Amino acid sequence: MTDSLFPSARPLNAEASAPERAELLLWMHERLTAEYGERPLVPRREPMHELISTILSQRTNWRDEDAAYQELRTLGDWDAISQAPTEAVAHAIRRSNYPEQKASRIQATLRAICEKRGGYDLDFLAELPVKEALTWLTDLPGVGVKTASLVLLFNYARPVFPVDTHVHRINTRVGSIPKMGEQAAHRALLALLPPAPPLLYQFHVNLLSHGQQVCQWSHPTCEKCVLRERCDAYAVYGNKVPSFQK
Repeated sequence: MTDSLFPSARPLNAEASAPERAELLLWMHERLTAEYGERPLVPRREPMHELISTILSQRTNWRDEDAAYQELRTLGDWDAISQAPTEAVAHAIRRSNYPEQKASRIQATLRAICEKRGGYDLDFLAELPVKEALTWLTDLPGVGVKTASLVLLFNYARPVFPVDTHVHRINTRVGSIPKMGEQAAHRALLALLPPAPPLLYQFHVNLLSHGQQVCQWSHPTCEKCVLRERCDAYAVYGNKVPSFQK
């Protein structure tokens, strides 16, 4: 392992072949599992809770997301929330960033689900082909591929790979994917990873932990990073990796 502050002359991972980057991802998974432990794939909350909380989580930390969700549910059941004044919903979720935008999206999503299914039971998604399930969810107002993937993987153990800001940042820095947007990264990473939901889940949550604790957006603590020996950003910048996207 190179601990120098000086850049390495090795070829960059982002320029490697797909099989080489697929091997790199499995190596990352093994390193992160050794660092953060194994995470069994057990649903952490009900599907509708997962769906609405993930909408609330955008640009919001988990404490404020949870507080917003809990107050939202004081408005009543999903029917009551969908029919409440949008201002009341926005006030209930004020701990989440952009509450006015999210309130209208949540209400539109709830109405669309009820119109399509006659209720709020999402368990039919467990039986749909994965592409159809993703399409059904992303056709809902305010639901993107990250939210849809989280619901399908976390609740139904479907072989999809959610890409949030932490997953995107770490893989871009390491070079397992070339520079691209988060939405494109969903497809690129899934194409390289095995279609094994327990592995996909464990890799996702360990990347989340690593992004929160070590490979942060600004001033990553590379000296503590278990991925640095094969990281493109560390090879180029050493311990002076800049803020992401600089």
